[in-house]
Amino acid sequence: MKLFWRTVREAKKYMGLLMGAISATLLLTAANLTAPRILTKMTGLVAGGVSASDLPSIYQLAGWLLLLYLLRIPFRFFSNYLAHTAAWRLVKELRQRVYNHIQCFSMDFFHNRQTGDLMSRVVSDTASFELLYAHIIPEMISNVVTLIGVSVILLTMNARLALLTCVPVPFIFASGWFFTKKVRPKFRAMQKSLAELNSCLHDNFNGIVEIQAFGKQKEELERVSERLTILTQHLLNALRYSAVFHPSVEFLTSAGTVIVVGFGGYLAYQNRIGVESIVGFLLYLSLFYAPIAGIANLLESFAQSLAGAERVLEILDTPSSVQDAPGAIAIPPVRGEIQFENVSFAYDANAPVLKNISFTAEPGKMIALVGPTGVGKSTALQLLTRFYDPSAGAVRIDGRDIRDVTLESLRSQIAMVLQDTFLFTATIGENIAYAVPEAPREDIIEAAKAARVHEDIMNMPDGYETQVGERGVKLSGGQKQRIAIARAILRKSPILILDEATAAVDVETEALIQQALHELARGRTIIAVAHRLSTIRKADLILVFQDGEIVERGRHEELIERDGLYRRLNLAM
Repeated sequence: MKLFWRTVREAKKYMGLLMGAISATLLLTAANLTAPRILTKMTGLVAGGVSASDLPSIYQLAGWLLLLYLLRIPFRFFSNYLAHTAAWRLVKELRQRVYNHIQCFSMDFFHNRQTGDLMSRVVSDTASFELLYAHIIPEMISNVVTLIGVSVILLTMNARLALLTCVPVPFIFASGWFFTKKVRPKFRAMQKSLAELNSCLHDNFNGIVEIQAFGKQKEELERVSERLTILTQHLLNALRYSAVFHPSVEFLTSAGTVIVVGFGGYLAYQNRIGVESIVGFLLYLSLFYAPIAGIANLLESFAQSLAGAERVLEILDTPSSVQDAPGAIAIPPVRGEIQFENVSFAYDANAPVLKNISFTAEPGKMIALVGPTGVGKSTALQLLTRFYDPSAGAVRIDGRDIRDVTLESLRSQIAMVLQDTFLFTATIGENIAYAVPEAPREDIIEAAKAARVHEDIMNMPDGYETQVGERGVKLSGGQKQRIAIARAILRKSPILILDEATAAVDVETEALIQQALHELARGRTIIAVAHRLSTIRKADLILVFQDGEIVERGRHEELIERDGLYRRLNLAM
């Protein structure tokens, strides 16, 4: 119930629509309760023999019955339409909130999550709120009100018979409680296995080239089949309880009918109840057990919807490890001075990645980070952009601790070009202008020329309107990387980060890009990570990393003269 009331709070914005739907549901229920009463009166008139004087009463009752049936149309319309409108608007809002919450998480969150699982939470799990608000709650209210109304009517008709009618009720609700307790974990497991299946499919579709290249179609089919089997097994586990529960409810309601028919017949034999009362009692009896059976059936849907809602709320309740500090300010345009002061960092407390590193990048200068793979170079860049926060020490821009400024304003000062280039499924022009969507075409072309990719683009069939395909699949690695460089150039940020930015280009293109970057460096602070040391020979300061520490620093010429790690790295090239 705690989880249920939490879901109710999530829908408070749409309570007006939901109350309208509930009101229409109550009116519909009242119409359904009134109709058998009219039929009972008509049965009483007919049972005693119909005379001419009875016809006006019969016509009048028939008219009232017709009116009730007509009124049920708008009542049902507003009940369904308003509930679905509120529910789907809530689902839309939740999908937006869940997606926005996910995209604001720090990188450590994504390292422990699968893309398919996150997609399931945004799309599939949020849909459980529609099931809850458009179906379960309105039907639950209708069933409860119907049950109460019919109980009152039956008690006024014959209290003893009505009490006998209630004999199966405690058994029905006890079985419903037991069923819900057992089936909810099954649905939770089913939702989780569905997310795992989505993750597997997402990975396989992204890695289809590798799957075909290595002839792994059979193995991947087996992996998908295994997850399908697990999903089906969890579903069947839940359905096994349903297969026992629902027939049990049907039997218990039927037993109540048998009790009424048997005892009612006995009362009729003793002339203690009339035929019309027995007919009316039987008419209301279906209305009495239908909501009880309906409530029992809704418990399955209720358990399923709560399983999905629980996964949605888990995301919304998870805080980001990197977020704006209380009182954080928007940093104004910066000069670009960067300081690392005794910075340490570890993804795992037992395995430090950076150990007490310190350096200063002056405005308009180029700083290069070099060293073997896995020594913390890229991690230092991620600390600068606050994808992570340091375990100790501070990172400052223009003397201000970056933890004291808003993430949005900090990252607006930085443009990045990463080794693993990501392009969106859009045109080349849209990808270059991603950070500056309002940029005129002239600026986009200028940035492309600076990145030495303009001629390649113009040789394509649609030029800047060429679709790059998913993740830029239609382009070469060098073209993708130069487009990413153009995207960073167009942003015109005072700080430019290059993480192996020329790793996928040939030597000739690399030389052209280096010329562009040298021109771009005027007025910008550039921090570059490179394994190909030829790309950073002209850097103003080179920092050599080893085992998370800076072991050498200086210009290229100075470091070459020393018999240190940098010289050995150069000789190895």
